[in-house]
Amino acid sequence: MQVGALHIADDELVERFVRASGPGGQNVNKVATAVELRFDVAGSPSLPEAVRARLLARRDRRMTAEGVLVLSAQRFRTQERNREDARVRLAAFIEGGLQAPRPRVATKPSRASKERRLGEKRGRASIKQGRSGRGWD
Repeated sequence: MQVGALHIADDELVERFVRASGPGGQNVNKVATAVELRFDVAGSPSLPEAVRARLLARRDRRMTAEGVLVLSAQRFRTQERNREDARVRLAAFIEGGLQAPRPRVATKPSRASKERRLGEKRGRASIKQGRSGRGWD
């Protein structure tokens, strides 16, 4: 499987076929069309260390405590289309970890923005002061 510049061997992917839930008539009770794809992010030799760290740092409910990504695909009626769908979703997940996030550059607020903020603050204070019950004789 090719993801960007990375190549992930098929023996690293574990696929299990299970019965899909939801509507489908008799077919849903007889045929195991849903795919459960497992990919060991923590132990994969194909992933560079930086990409592995970024993927493991994500807070994703599909990731187990051991660092195994579990994708379940059951959108389609055929096993082959569900396999393809799971692999596409795995590729999208890995591509998300390929680009390192740009570091944030600390900036200071401009003088004009500080003045605007303080002016709005003064205006809000005067509005609230005007609401007090003084002068209602």
